[in-house]
Order: sequence, then structure tokens, then C-alpha cells
Amino acid sequence: MIDLYTWKTPNGRKVSVMLEECGLAYNTHAIDIGQGEQFTPQFLALNPNGKIPALTDPDGPDGKPITLFESGAILVYLAGKTGKFLPASDRGKYIALQWLMFQMGGIGPMFGQVHHFLRAAKESLPYAIERYSKEKDRLYGVLDKRLGEAAYLAGEYSIADIATYPWVARHEWHRTELGDFPNVKRWYDAIGARPAVQRGMAVPA
Repeated sequence: MIDLYTWKTPNGRKVSVMLEECGLAYNTHAIDIGQGEQFTPQFLALNPNGKIPALTDPDGPDGKPITLFESGAILVYLAGKTGKFLPASDRGKYIALQWLMFQMGGIGPMFGQVHHFLRAAKESLPYAIERYSKEKDRLYGVLDKRLGEAAYLAGEYSIADIATYPWVARHEWHRTELGDFPNVKRWYDAIGARPAVQRGMAVPA
């Protein structure tokens, strides 16, 4: 059975949502990042970068166990393993991977910086808040334009949506009114209504 090492963050929830959507059986191991459990020798043996999530699968692509870190890489792996949530055509696959990289390189880092400076910084830093908030709003604009063209980021529901949804789910953390981005809100509501997404977003309990 697959083992998922995770915590209650958007990056962790990407993988639990994907596992639920794929119908794969898995064990959950909560790694409390607030207590520094991601830096224990046991976890660093799974992910030398000391971040969640990490995943181990005893039935890897060559029949041997595999351990993976980086949430985007895990999503690509699970899509390959199950044949789900990555378009079958080459064109569709590359469009999905493009939007996955958009999340990994833009939405995740920039939304995360907004969260930090609004919620965790020891002092208010207006310059940092303004800088990252403006970029956050720009990225929402990119999403909204794309989702005005297609129902989902890759046209069909894919790992790109699974990766992006948990970050948008924290819109209150980064002080965004989804009504300002109607196409994002339509997409967000549709994905949030999926039972597998609801289950995955509750991991770890």
C-alpha cells in the first residue's frame, strides 16, 4: 500500500486529493511541520529537502519500491501509474503540464509569500505585502482568463487543477474575493463539489 507523508498544507493536499481521485489505497503519516517533524532523520531519509509531501509506493514503475518528493512530481507519477487526470493526447498532456508548472513556479511560491507576510512575519512589512499581493492578483488574472476559455486549466479536469485548487482554497488567507474573478469562482465551486476532493482536503484528519 502507498504511504503518504503529509500535513495540512496546499502542497500536501494536492497529493491526498489525487490519491482519492484515483481511488488508490494509502496510509497517511502526519508530519507536523509546526513541530519540525520534517527535519527528523527519518523524514529526511524520504525527502532530503525536508518538506512535505513525500510518498512511497511498494509497487513502483519497474515493480520495485519507489520514494518520491516534490508534489508536482508525485502528481505526474500517480497520473502515469493510473492513466488518470493527464490527457491522453500529446497536445493535451503538454498543456496540462504547462499549467502544472504555472502552479509550481508561480501560484505556490507567490501565494505562499503572501501568506507568510500577512500571517507569520514578526513585523508588518508593507513593501513585501504589496509586492507579493500584486503578483498574487496578477496570477489570479491569468487563471481567470484561462478559465474563461476552458472549463478546466487543460481543457479537461487534470493534475493541473488538482495542484491549483488547494492554493485557491486559501483565498481568505491571501485576502482575495473570488467574486472578483468569476471564472475562477465557477471552477473553484465545481472542483470543491467533487467528493474525492472533499475527502482529500480533509487529510490528515
